[in-house]
Amino acid sequence: MKPGKEGYRVAVVGASSLLGKELVTVLEEEKFPISRLVTFDTDEDEPEIPIIDLREASKISVEDRDVSEAELDFAFLAARPRELPAFLRSWQEHRGAAHCLVIDLVGEGLGAGASGAAGDHPGGVASAAHEVQVPFLDRRFPAGAPESAGAAIHVSAHPAVIVISALLLRLAARFPLQTAVAQVFGSASESGSRGIEELQKQTVNLLSFQKIPRQIFGAQLAFNLLSRLGRAATGEMASLEARLRRQLHAYLGERVPRPALRLFQVPVFYSLGVSLYVKTAEPVAPEAAAVALAGERVRVRRSAQDAPTQVEVTGSSDILVDSMSSDAEHPTGLWLWAVADDLRLAATNAVELAASLRERARA
Repeated sequence: MKPGKEGYRVAVVGASSLLGKELVTVLEEEKFPISRLVTFDTDEDEPEIPIIDLREASKISVEDRDVSEAELDFAFLAARPRELPAFLRSWQEHRGAAHCLVIDLVGEGLGAGASGAAGDHPGGVASAAHEVQVPFLDRRFPAGAPESAGAAIHVSAHPAVIVISALLLRLAARFPLQTAVAQVFGSASESGSRGIEELQKQTVNLLSFQKIPRQIFGAQLAFNLLSRLGRAATGEMASLEARLRRQLHAYLGERVPRPALRLFQVPVFYSLGVSLYVKTAEPVAPEAAAVALAGERVRVRRSAQDAPTQVEVTGSSDILVDSMSSDAEHPTGLWLWAVADDLRLAATNAVELAASLRERARA
């Protein structure tokens, strides 16, 4: 795929979501060559209509409101649409000869629901062959022959999957791993702006002794921790845990022991934390493990420094890892703590994936 004289024609579905806004920001900061940017709002309280980007850098016009699939080069899915925009319905019908490359940040196939089956979500598109991709890891740890740049759907890995995979693959490259256990501490941002708003209202209302809203989380999250959401919840926690398991299985394959996984909802507005326990074949000094982990996108703290926090990492594309410690009762066990800005890391990975697809097509 070659860009036009002024760049690629790009669509962002869910541009008004937290993830969509971060994606547009990263596209700009990374100077991804764009000649047209069409954004589609998927807010449940707003009609499903495209919002046309009228920045000076954008060459799109009002006549392009009904943009077709053939007029686009990339489409980023930053939210699950209730109804597919016309260009995606056309893509579904003709994806065998589709021009537009679809990069999915929110699932495994357009409209994939909690079970992971295509079409579970209203307006869903049958999932085509795809693979979970993390470009900065794929360069060092290729899983096999790269997927064709013309494939139907390219799944950008969830940030928790990126963090866990980066840690396990780098450790396994130096030390034989036997088992792994991962605990993911998800923030309210995983449920979008409504999750952020509900956590904020819960916090304020609790401090003023008022009734708290529970629509998103189904229970009190403020000053609390949830191992699962309440029955009335509309948040993403249950489907997210299943999605993380599927993506880890798809991405890691048999390269490393797939970790046992639990997801927890914590009263944090942004960013995620991962507590990872690994058991190696032979005892490994924490200092040696730190050397194995450090590299592109991963920064390891020394014990003399403060532990990294979910607040601190907000706005960064890096994965911050605390100084490691051996398990007191198990000489071959290591504990790791890592944090990452979920929105920033997801958006950065998607833009890097688009750039890698562009390079593959040129080769």
